[in-house]
Amino acid sequence: MKRGSHIAIFDTFKTYQAKSTRESKRQRGIIAHIALEKDPSGKTRTSIAHILAKKYGIAWQNIYSAIFKDLDEVLIPAKVVKEGGRLPTKRGPKALQIEGIPYYELTNTGLIIASTIEETGDIRFRMKLLELYISNSNIKGTSGNENTSTINEGILLLSRYAPSFILKIINEYIIAYNRGEIERLDTLDIENLKKVISKQITIEKELVEACMILSNDKKELLKNFIERIS
Repeated sequence: MKRGSHIAIFDTFKTYQAKSTRESKRQRGIIAHIALEKDPSGKTRTSIAHILAKKYGIAWQNIYSAIFKDLDEVLIPAKVVKEGGRLPTKRGPKALQIEGIPYYELTNTGLIIASTIEETGDIRFRMKLLELYISNSNIKGTSGNENTSTINEGILLLSRYAPSFILKIINEYIIAYNRGEIERLDTLDIENLKKVISKQITIEKELVEACMILSNDKKELLKNFIERIS
C-alpha cells in the first residue's frame, strides 16, 4: 500500500540509526506543540515556527517554510493534523483579513501518534492522550463485541499501570502504519494489532503467564528479583 505523504516521525539517518532526521524532529515538534498548546492563537503556523525556532536556536523565518510544508504536504494529507478554525486578523492582505488565519488541532490519528513521542512530555499526559484516542475510536474487530471490549479495557488498564508496555505496543502499531502495513490509524484494528505485536511481546506474555501459575511466595521472589535487577 502506498501513500502520497510520508510521516517522518520515526525516521533516522541511514548511517546513524540512533539519530533522528531534521524532518523527523520538526514533525514531532509540531505534533507535540499542538497537543500541548491550549490557546488557538498559539497553534497557527507562525506561532509554531516561533516556538520551534526558539527550541532549536534559529530565526523563526528560517523554519517557517519547512513547517508550512510539513503541515500542508504531510501532516494534513495524512490526517494527523486538521484545521481547527480561523482567527480574525486586522493585518495583511484583505483576503487574509476576511478569511482569517488558520490554527491547527490533532485528529484522532494525531492523538495516538502524540501519545508515543517523548516531545509531548510527561507520560501521564501522554496516557491521557491515548485514553482520549480510545474513547474517540470505534475499535474494529472480527471476533465480536466481547473481544473488542477486552482490547479497549486492556489498553486503558495498561495505560494506568504499565504505560511503558502499552507505549511499546502502540509504537509498533504506528511504525507498521508508516511502513504501509496498516491502512489507517484513526480506528484501532484488533486483527492488525495482533499481527503487528504478537512477536514483539513474547517476553512479556511469558512473564504474565508465569505469574498467573506461581505460588505467592514465588511471586514475591520474582518481584524481588526484578526490583534488584532494574
